[in-house]
Amino acid sequence: MTEIIQQGENLKETANILDGKRGAIFDMDGTLVDSMWIWDAIDREYLARFGITPPEDLMAKIEGMTFQETAVYFRERFEIEDSLEKMMADWNEMAYEKYAHEVPLKDGAAELLALIEQRGMKIGIATSNSRELAEVSLKANGIFSEFDTIRTAGEVQKGKPEPDIYLSVMQEWGMDPADIIVFEDVPMGALAGKRAGMTVCGMEDASSEKRRELLKTIADYYARDFHEVIDGRAEKVR
Repeated sequence: MTEIIQQGENLKETANILDGKRGAIFDMDGTLVDSMWIWDAIDREYLARFGITPPEDLMAKIEGMTFQETAVYFRERFEIEDSLEKMMADWNEMAYEKYAHEVPLKDGAAELLALIEQRGMKIGIATSNSRELAEVSLKANGIFSEFDTIRTAGEVQKGKPEPDIYLSVMQEWGMDPADIIVFEDVPMGALAGKRAGMTVCGMEDASSEKRRELLKTIADYYARDFHEVIDGRAEKVR
């Protein structure tokens, strides 16, 4: 991590979209870590237990939902009789080992975190995932201690695209929306950041490639990876 911090120090003057910001909040899945492939596999495996093939629109329908909201959606759409608590526990169990051992950081993520830290900015996570999986993933990648705040959508009233999770972090930090930049890989997450009044940088992810243009209509900037953010190549799209 010392080497990464030194790299951040060398690059800190070129990360233009961070200029004037006091805090940065990251979505986790598909933004900070390469994990969206897990949930496609889990959805298929889980629904197969009930003899159900996932419909093509499933990922788009549950995008941004909290764990509990997703469980409610599954129960209603697929008529699953298990309790919400059992469904969520099953998903956590299915995903835990993958998050602990198979989910890497996105390209340039560690370097950008070091750069943000060098700028004296607050760093937060705002994820629709469970706290258990968020923490095990961040710890496995050696970046857990980098975050001032970790907030999950289950800890606020409404999940994305509502702004609750971002506003919760902002209020904890005592900042204004203009002080914060948000990094998100999907349109509903970007919309949550915009509804909170924050600057949003859309991030490339293979799982949301088909919604790239929609993401660009919502976000203020777009980057294919975090190196583009670091060296000032993020595309201004609004």
